[in-house]
Amino acid sequence: MSWMEATEPRAGQTACDALELVVVPKPRDIGGFKVSRVLPSARRRAVGPFVFFDQMGPARLPAGEGLDVRPHPHIGLSTITYLFEGEMLHRDSLGTVQPIRPGEVNWMTAGRGVVHSERSPEPARAREQSLAGIQAWVALPLREEECGPAFRHLGVEALPEIDGEGNRLRLVAGGAFGARSPLDTGQDLLYADCRMKAGASLQIEPDYPERGAYLVAGTVEIAGERFDAGQLLVFREGVSVRLDALAETRFMLLGGEPLDAPRFIWWNFVSSSRERIEQAKADWREGRFAAVPGDDEWIPLPD
Repeated sequence: MSWMEATEPRAGQTACDALELVVVPKPRDIGGFKVSRVLPSARRRAVGPFVFFDQMGPARLPAGEGLDVRPHPHIGLSTITYLFEGEMLHRDSLGTVQPIRPGEVNWMTAGRGVVHSERSPEPARAREQSLAGIQAWVALPLREEECGPAFRHLGVEALPEIDGEGNRLRLVAGGAFGARSPLDTGQDLLYADCRMKAGASLQIEPDYPERGAYLVAGTVEIAGERFDAGQLLVFREGVSVRLDALAETRFMLLGGEPLDAPRFIWWNFVSSSRERIEQAKADWREGRFAAVPGDDEWIPLPD
């Protein structure tokens, strides 16, 4: 997904001792498609290495229409696309052509530079379609910022699931609850799709210094305080947190080590160096990034 200007997410304190703060994004409409920017916010730029977090949809796309994110560049990050509904087709300058469907994972590492597009596949455009999911960016460790670009796709069957006591968790990346994802992220982080039945409880231990839960649907209670869908709950470091589901609930659990250095974000570029971002801007303007085979359009550099 391409970075676009967005209303700054609102972050505030809470009386709940288990939480550091709560981030509430403000949805915006981009041509009939709703996007909610969760990270970065003014008071919380990242959770672990997660420096960007957008909820896409849910949206109903009429027959004959679709999502069209034209080819655009990235540096210094990995993108992770995870869908709840619908289908997207990923193409990149490595020659990858990969559809992604609910529960699957597209993990693209930009490193020193990659270009990709995300569109609705042609068969999906022939009918009305739903589209919903999360796109996140993970800042690469300093030692890996200029690594070679790479892409990896994992199907649903490759991701471990933990099921019991009214909870079902799919481990997208990292390790938790006695399981570990096979996704090689190059750093220790946590990303999981968690579903809870009404009345279920889940204890989240402080296995990572920074952790958060983005509520996609439903309502949870923590130490007597209620939280609803569309909120990012940032947990305090070192604190074990118990979530009680007051309704059928779905959330994305994310976290990891704190960033190893401050990161700058401009458009689709992430780097520890402002000068490197200026170079990437010049490279895109002058056509020095590799093209995406089979997709000749492109997004101009913003003014």
